[in-house]
Amino acid sequence: MEWFDALVQGILLGGMYAQYALGMALMFGVMRIVNISHGDLVILLSLIGISIATAWGLGPLPVLIVLVPLAVLMGWVLQKAVLNRVVGSDPLPSLIATFGLSIALQNLMLQIWSANSRSLPGHGLESQSIEIGGIYVGLLPLIVLAVATGLTWGLDLMLKRTRFGRALRAASADVEAAAMTGINPRAVYAMATAAAVGILGFAAVFQALRSTVAPADGPAQLIYAFEAVIIGGMGAIWGAFIGSMVLGISQAIGFRIDPGFGVLAGHIVFLIMLATRPQGLFGKASQ
Repeated sequence: MEWFDALVQGILLGGMYAQYALGMALMFGVMRIVNISHGDLVILLSLIGISIATAWGLGPLPVLIVLVPLAVLMGWVLQKAVLNRVVGSDPLPSLIATFGLSIALQNLMLQIWSANSRSLPGHGLESQSIEIGGIYVGLLPLIVLAVATGLTWGLDLMLKRTRFGRALRAASADVEAAAMTGINPRAVYAMATAAAVGILGFAAVFQALRSTVAPADGPAQLIYAFEAVIIGGMGAIWGAFIGSMVLGISQAIGFRIDPGFGVLAGHIVFLIMLATRPQGLFGKASQ
């Protein structure tokens, strides 16, 4: 029962990681944009959400309703103002640009919110649990997992079934050929980044509910997102979801073995996957 509980808790933890990883999978796996500021955007949105809740006395749901459209707008502006100037077949310019953005965002957050940790009041939601088969499961992690599953399904459906998704995949495969068919790659990329950062709006609210956040926390969130995408396979939306589950379960089992081994266990699984199957669980091997 103890190990089954670890499995359940790992899956629930993976639901949180999936919300980090989906935006990364869209930008890194599909658009080939290496966004080093990914984790800092989560923390920035979390701190904005906490400030909104404090100023207006709002609960988690109203904060989510306000924050997600703000995150979408932030992503659109980021792509239009910064990433469209460096996007291309070479990922190095985007890596350098977003690394600089990451440093700037961390310093901006320190200036506005200081280094103190904060959390979003959940009005009891964060402490509620339900019993399933003799195991107590937190209500908030269940909600996080359900939202992560819905976001994964919706994003995958959007990429496969919509005109925008087809345009994005075409621009990702060959920018020049896509432009010749009437697709505006820069506009498509701006919409895709808006969607990717919009997903981080969900992650930001749940992250601020389940734990405290501080301006220096961004790099850790980036690492988890990156590992989940690589484990699942670049460009695979459901791969990012499954990779998040693998990472969460690895950490949960590691915590049961030794409290100090949990995070390291996830890193070890990532390194093993990188050494044995670098294309990931759902990725295709390069020819």
